[in-house]
Amino acid sequence: MEQVICIFGDSIAWGAGDPEKGGWVARLRNYFETNGFEIELYNCGVSGDTTDDLLQRFKTEALARKPDIIIFAVGINDSQYVRSKNNPQIPVKKFQSNLKTLINQAKRIANKIIFVGLTKVDESKTMPIPWNSIKYYDEENVRLYDTKIKEICGENNLHFINMLDLLDKSDLADGLHPNAKGHKKMFLRVKEFLISHKLVS
Repeated sequence: MEQVICIFGDSIAWGAGDPEKGGWVARLRNYFETNGFEIELYNCGVSGDTTDDLLQRFKTEALARKPDIIIFAVGINDSQYVRSKNNPQIPVKKFQSNLKTLINQAKRIANKIIFVGLTKVDESKTMPIPWNSIKYYDEENVRLYDTKIKEICGENNLHFINMLDLLDKSDLADGLHPNAKGHKKMFLRVKEFLISHKLVS
């Protein structure tokens, strides 16, 4: 019986930075389609999305696709701050609350919920980001928000795929988005996790 997977996230889930194969989600779909898996995979990534943004569209998009598995790959934009570290896009407490709301909504739709952790950034290119001089991403904040995702997954007995140790500076296209090599690494880690934990067949 065919499984439906929806991957909800931001520009990294959408595939920014990978002109070769369209990102780790597209690589995952291609792998499933060419290796005999009965899987229909939807990329529901939107560039720039925070958990606030995702909450506005999640339920409608998920219900329209009726997924068996929901994968969340979101949070790095929440950790971004504007002008000052005291001004994050989404404060940590609100971020945690948003994650819990997303999980509660997802539990009513799918029987398997998975989170992909955050990827590291290259501060020499993201302090600030070149395309918007008032927005910053730093390692400390990324680690903090990643830790909160991991903690909430533990509290809810959900799978968490760690990414923070995976990429180095040479895997980042612009300091934030993985390049083709980085997306390939992410694809391989997610694919191996899903198969080794018997989450897909």
